[in-house]
Amino acid sequence: VQLQASGGGLVQAGDSLRLSCVASGGTIKDLEMGWFRQAPGKEREFVAAISRTGSSTKYADSMKGRFTISRDNAKNTMYLQMSSLKPEDTAVYYCAADRNGWTVLGNVHSEEYDYWGQGTLVTVSR
Repeated sequence: VQLQASGGGLVQAGDSLRLSCVASGGTIKDLEMGWFRQAPGKEREFVAAISRTGSSTKYADSMKGRFTISRDNAKNTMYLQMSSLKPEDTAVYYCAADRNGWTVLGNVHSEEYDYWGQGTLVTVSR
């Protein structure tokens, strides 16, 4: 499965942005999916995850209430709706897919994921 993230760009603080992650070469319906991000000089961190049916989601504490993860298996696509963006949200955002099932913790660890997209840059100015 190949993943392609898109939708990043330059926005102002308080704006909204929607990221997309389109899969090719396979179906995502049997995969848990997630978003991670990496800011300059920092380690990659978990953003959000969604189970294969969309019935379960998990968010990093700093994203709760501002970000919404969703998926459309028929379109082989996952989304991340981001609102009330802050300068500290500036990062490269990566989408990922996990073959191994939904975990109690909500698939928050990058090591659990088997497939990764190339990343899309989100820059939030003050």
